[in-house]
Order: sequence, then structure tokens, then C-alpha cells
Amino acid sequence: MRSYRTLFRTPEFTPFLLSFAGSAAAQTIGGLALGTLVFRATGSPFLSAVSMFGPQLAQLLGGAFLLSGADRLPPRAALCGLSLAFAAGTAVLALPGLPVWGVFAVVLVQGLVASLGGGVRGGLLNEILSKDGYVLGRSVYNMLWGLTQVAGFATGGALLTLLSPRSCLLLAAALYALSALVTRLGLTARPPRSSGRPSVSATWRTNAVLWSSRPRRLTYLGLWVPNGLVVGSDSLYVSYAPEAAGTLYACGALGMFAGDLAVGRLVPPAVRARLATPLRLLLAAPYLFFVLRPGVALSAVAVTVASVGFAASLVLQERLMALTPDDLTGQALGLHATGMTALQGVGAVVAGALAQVTSPATAMTLMAAASITVTLTLARLGGRGDARRPAVAGRPTDTTAADGAA
Repeated sequence: MRSYRTLFRTPEFTPFLLSFAGSAAAQTIGGLALGTLVFRATGSPFLSAVSMFGPQLAQLLGGAFLLSGADRLPPRAALCGLSLAFAAGTAVLALPGLPVWGVFAVVLVQGLVASLGGGVRGGLLNEILSKDGYVLGRSVYNMLWGLTQVAGFATGGALLTLLSPRSCLLLAAALYALSALVTRLGLTARPPRSSGRPSVSATWRTNAVLWSSRPRRLTYLGLWVPNGLVVGSDSLYVSYAPEAAGTLYACGALGMFAGDLAVGRLVPPAVRARLATPLRLLLAAPYLFFVLRPGVALSAVAVTVASVGFAASLVLQERLMALTPDDLTGQALGLHATGMTALQGVGAVVAGALAQVTSPATAMTLMAAASITVTLTLARLGGRGDARRPAVAGRPTDTTAADGAA
């Protein structure tokens, strides 16, 4: 296992992380500000949840039509363009008098644009690091996301007591622009990983190749569904505890950081391969406690413990990379990111609808129970798959056609 010292000596790894940190900070501060703005304007838990997680639901469309660009566009140019597009969209959200339908129109466009982000970043990380450094590098990436969420939600919550949500959205737009600058100055221009122009047909063909393998299908479902249902619970923090939502989000990010640190650096690979199901169960189980409607302190403890379970994605991403040919890693990781965020958006919509007709606490409990049910079902379908590290898959017979599609 490589050390953190060796990892940070790798050229471009540090600027790669810094550019991601800028975008992540913008996303957390901007998301909390937007959710608060919509909740104050409408009083609706449903609309508040969808405003925060709606871009993730919209990524489902982007994943179906745009994802081939993850391997067929120059990575640095793609990341710069994505950050600038988000900066512009977030600035529009800060406009006074923007109607609620206008907010959701911008959210939809942002989701479509963001569908490329996970694949481009994941594929680039795979290029920057060698094979033996990917899992450790991905754990650092995830931990940075957790730390940025802690800082971003804590800062966002504090700023919302001092500034208006629209001012916080403008700050988020500036952070997106800063991320674009760091990307442009800190990363090397690279050619696309695959030949051919990005197209809808290329996206569909390669997605079909990736989905054709049963082990990959089960891995994708394990990455998407339990996680998405629990994020549905997360989306209700603003309506569950309006004055402490930033605290709960920060505690969740802290738990995620601890899980990624333990699984990525401290757990031996042979043990790590067995942890996918236990971690997914841990992710949901503490939310069953919300049926008792705990106060902020106990809720924060439950959220922190549960969020350790997000480290299951690290285990499953390692499995996905072992099952995927090198020239499809960008789109494979993009499909993972798109599917995961889309299911998180679905989770937010379902949780918001349940909260609208019951209560936020009841909806959070029901979403957790559904997540546990899905995890146990997938574990049964996969047999002993969680306990085995899969062999590297051979190149699918139709990969060449997918790569060459215009």
C-alpha cells in the first residue's frame, strides 16, 4: 500500500485536489443557501429538498446522452468548462425576483452539465495515479470531500445567520470560478482517453457494454440505490431542524471523512473487500432512530455514525475498476457518479414527498428501512461476492465499436 507522502509527491495530484475542493466548497455553501432560500419562500420540505438535490436527479438525463464525453473530451478543458458553467448558473440563482420555476429550470441545466463531472474527474485521477495508488488516492479525494463539506456546511450555516441566501450563492459562484482557474493553471493539457467524437450513440453503446456484465450491474446497484435512499433522509435536515441543518450536514461529512480514512488507509485490502455490505447497513441503520424524533445532539451522533458507511462506495469503486477495461474507466466512473447522484435526487424527491404527507422524521425512518432492505437483497443476489475480489475482466467484444462511434 502506498503512503500519503508518496501520493502527494505525484505530479498534479495536489492541484487536482485543490480544484476539486473549490468546486466542492461552492456546492456545499450554494446548496445549503439555495435550500434555505426555497424553504423560506415556500415553506415546503419537498421543494426545499428538490432544490438542493434536484441537479443530481437531472444528471440521469445527462448520463443517458452526454456521458461519452468523459473519455472523448480533453480533461482539463472539460473541467474548466464545467466549473465556469456552474459559476454562471449559481450567479443566476442569486438574482432577486427569480421565480421558483426559474430556480428549478437552472437546477435542471446544472444537473445536465454536471453529468460529465464525475467521469472526467474519475478518469483523470486514474491517469494521474498508477494502479496501486488509485484506492488510496480515491480515499483522499473522498476525505477531502468530507472535510470540505464539514467546513462548507459549517461556514454556510454561519454565513446564513449574517448574510442573505442570495449573497451566499454569489460566494459559491466565485468559488466555482476559482476552481476553474486552479484547473487551468495547475493541470497539464491531456488528449482524450478514447478516440471519436462525443455522441449520444457512443454514450448508449458504451453504457450497454458496461451494463452487460452481471457483476458490474450488481456493483452499480450497490453504489447507487442504498446510498440514494439514505441521501433522501439527508435532504430533510433543513425541514427537520431548520436552525441546525448546517450542523447535521457537517456531522455527516465528518463521519464520511472518518470512514474513508479507516477504509482507504487502515483496513488491509483482503479485509476491505468484505466490507461492502456491513458498511451499507451501517449507512442506514442509525436513521431508524429518527422515528423517536431525537433532538439535535442525538441526531448529530446518529448522522455521524451512519455517515461512516459512505465508505462502502470506496470498496465498490475498487471492485468496479477491477471489472472494467482501462479505456472505459472514465465512462464507467461517470456512469457510477451519474447513477449515484441521480438516485440521490430520486431519494430526495421521494423523501420530500413522504415528509409532505407525514413528517420529516417519519420519512427519514422509512427511507432508511428501504435502504436496508435493498442492501440485504443485493447481498443475497451477489452470494459471497462481497467476500471476493473479482478478477480483472477481459475486454468486451463490442468495446471497439463503442469507442469508435461518432
